[in-house]
Amino acid sequence: MPTSRRTLLKTSAAAAAAFSLDWTRAQAQAETVRIGVIYDLTGPFAAGGSVASSIGTQIAIDLVNEKGGVGGKYKIAPVNVDSQSKPDVAINEANRLIDQEKVDILNGVFASSHAVPLAAKVEQQKRILWITTAVSTAVFKDKNLQYVFRAQIHSDQYGQAFASFINEHAKAKLGMEPKDVKVALIHEDGPYGVGVAAADEAFAKEVGLQVVLKEGYSASAPDLSVLVTKLKRAKADVISHAGYNPDITLFLRQARESGLKFKMLFGAGAGYSQLDKLRATFGADIDNFCNIDPVPAQLLDPAKLAPGVGDLTKTMVARYREKTNATEVPPHCSMGFNQAWILLNNVLPVAKDKYGGFDPEAIRKAALDVDIPTGGTIQGYGVKFYPPGTPLSGQNERSTPVVMQNAGERITVVWPTNIRTQDPVFPLPKGSVYAA
Repeated sequence: MPTSRRTLLKTSAAAAAAFSLDWTRAQAQAETVRIGVIYDLTGPFAAGGSVASSIGTQIAIDLVNEKGGVGGKYKIAPVNVDSQSKPDVAINEANRLIDQEKVDILNGVFASSHAVPLAAKVEQQKRILWITTAVSTAVFKDKNLQYVFRAQIHSDQYGQAFASFINEHAKAKLGMEPKDVKVALIHEDGPYGVGVAAADEAFAKEVGLQVVLKEGYSASAPDLSVLVTKLKRAKADVISHAGYNPDITLFLRQARESGLKFKMLFGAGAGYSQLDKLRATFGADIDNFCNIDPVPAQLLDPAKLAPGVGDLTKTMVARYREKTNATEVPPHCSMGFNQAWILLNNVLPVAKDKYGGFDPEAIRKAALDVDIPTGGTIQGYGVKFYPPGTPLSGQNERSTPVVMQNAGERITVVWPTNIRTQDPVFPLPKGSVYAA
């Protein structure tokens, strides 16, 4: 065989092999759904629930991939980034995920102070932002967002739950008419805290509660003694506190040292949902405090949920404990898992099968098709997103929080009454160091 022909055949074979390799890579890429996952893995928000949310999200991804991926065909490839508890880092990482990693879907976000600017940024880029944990109503209110979705509750609902609980129990438990109950609203001054406090105030006034103090502070404040002094002067019966773990720890320590007394303290998720961390610092001091948040899935009665949902919760709980060696599974794990599960199982398969792909337009249309009835998710609520042109476009209209109570080493649900697992202890018993 002439040298030129032999060389030609070798060159052709090499080209064919290269083409085959490129085609295989292209096929593999085509069969993979790449999702940017943004959480605070370091900084103060990490221990406040962000890491637990990220673990919940990864468990959902693992379970779907173990069954072959989205629709049993398309594996999920998460691109994980650390927003470091800083809004500017969150925005920079989102830009990198979109511009360099070329992802069309961003999932996660713990802090509302990150979610508000990220929502505007991603909407402008016409990419999908699927929020799992951040709750501020301001993310959506009157923004008419088209590409941002949140199945999670929003901060206005904390105020509804807070006022409704007190209104329902004031007379029977406190021996007081609602109009005689004095409430103080304290909050970190970011979008999360401001949103919760505004909702608390609006709904408290709606049912006739007396708002005797409303005070914000920086979550990084080194001293909250002035706030504690104001609370003592206000003589509030009930305190609502929206804060993260470091500022909650500082507040409770200084409140105890100064002898602050009250009939009940309501947390608003975030740091108050990290019960194991609070208990490690304060022990029995936090017994019987209440906390408003989406329910940890393991507290619900599986018999009241759709078939298979209870088994899914058991799997999530087992995997979380295996990954962390934790005994308590915080609500943030359920949030990260639940919202990711909805995206991967109720949205992406429809986007591919009905709308032709995993591009933002297909995903947006598929999200608006979601119609999960109450009891259809591990956190009990259903999912139906408000459509474009409505005041909360992109927010789940069926999300609901619960009021939980720290019953010693465990958490119980005390509101709404129809799903409660324990009658509420209200006011704090005389043995509490904070009891009025």
